[in-house]
Amino acid sequence: MRPSFSSFSSTGLRAGRRALLGAGGLAGLALAMPRIAGAASASPSALAAAAAAASAQPKCHPATDWAAFAARHIQPDGRVIDFNTPQQQSTSEGQSYGLFFALVHNERDMFARILAWTEANLAGGSLAKQLPAWQWGRKPDGGWGVLDPNPASDADLWIAYALMEAGRLWNDARYRTLGRNVLSLATRDEVVSLPGLGRMLLPWPKSVATAPLWRLNPSYMPLQLLRYFQQADPTGPWQEVTDNTLRMFGAVAPRGFAPDWCAWSQDTRAFVADPLKGTTGSYDAIRVYLWAGMLSDKDPARKMLLLNLRGPRQLLADRQPVPESVDTASGAVRGMGPVGFSGALLPYLKALGDTDALATQVARVPGGGGDTSTTPPASSPPAPLPYYEQCLLIFGQAWLDGRYEFGRNGQLQPSWRTLCRPNRPA
Repeated sequence: MRPSFSSFSSTGLRAGRRALLGAGGLAGLALAMPRIAGAASASPSALAAAAAAASAQPKCHPATDWAAFAARHIQPDGRVIDFNTPQQQSTSEGQSYGLFFALVHNERDMFARILAWTEANLAGGSLAKQLPAWQWGRKPDGGWGVLDPNPASDADLWIAYALMEAGRLWNDARYRTLGRNVLSLATRDEVVSLPGLGRMLLPWPKSVATAPLWRLNPSYMPLQLLRYFQQADPTGPWQEVTDNTLRMFGAVAPRGFAPDWCAWSQDTRAFVADPLKGTTGSYDAIRVYLWAGMLSDKDPARKMLLLNLRGPRQLLADRQPVPESVDTASGAVRGMGPVGFSGALLPYLKALGDTDALATQVARVPGGGGDTSTTPPASSPPAPLPYYEQCLLIFGQAWLDGRYEFGRNGQLQPSWRTLCRPNRPA
């Protein structure tokens, strides 16, 4: 019987993760955590070995994954670049993730530069007045600038969240106020009352949305952020949006897999397949499992949400690889998921207490200690992983090794004192 992590406090789990921090120690971390959870039944020799492994780890975390990402993808002026696109694009999503990662790693200067570039180039100079355009890059005429002025609501929520939590954690009223302004704009422009459902977060402004099929993106609605906004704006729509988001997950994942996109039909008063993307779950949907896995173990919806999203766990239990895509209606899978998908599933598998599957996915990610004994030495270093995969890996790995977690009401709980300088606070 696998140990259940739900019976242990988040404080205890966090302390256990911190004890195993260190460069290259992710595989040891994931493999040792089940032993921590099952310490009551572990043999003395196993406990001694685990203690020796923990004592051998560095006393602080170098966060080399974040450092490598920042060095490659974040320009000195704060622009986050996706090199794997023809336009060499920057997106509001990338800027929002950069802000969040900078906050997690206590990089105040980096945070300020990313914010400044975002405001100047995506928001017409002021996020207090305008939501950011989602896409910026090389134009057909060779110039550079905004390619699509429409905002994307997932990035808007992450920007609002990062700013508000930066204001709290760094005691900076400017960030707190700006974050509330962004949230207010998102509420005004991107939350709509859908006939027969109620208020819901659209993926884009309601000015460009169309009835009677209202398209939705499940990965745009991390429950921890919605919980946070409920507390920050108690008279706003976020309790209703949260309830409808949970209702959505109960309806669109009949086989336990989340779709990339879905829709609300105001004619049939039901969630239906997306009119353009159908029932495919792939590069967007992988984030749904990531957000669910990182949800606080005190959240009352966590157990049911993970049950609704049981599909990946069942696949891995059957010794099937993580797929690149899945038909959420039939459960049919296709292709092999990239390495970033494994990184995204780390919190999900940890939350489920599935230690065997967790160890398998940890071994697949960079630094995870997979078996390379039969792999011939490379003549040159491997190519860097794409921007999006690296983002998924940082989210998953940093949570798993204890660099941050989310509280019951969505508050960010970073572990700055576990970071090696210069990230550590004085």
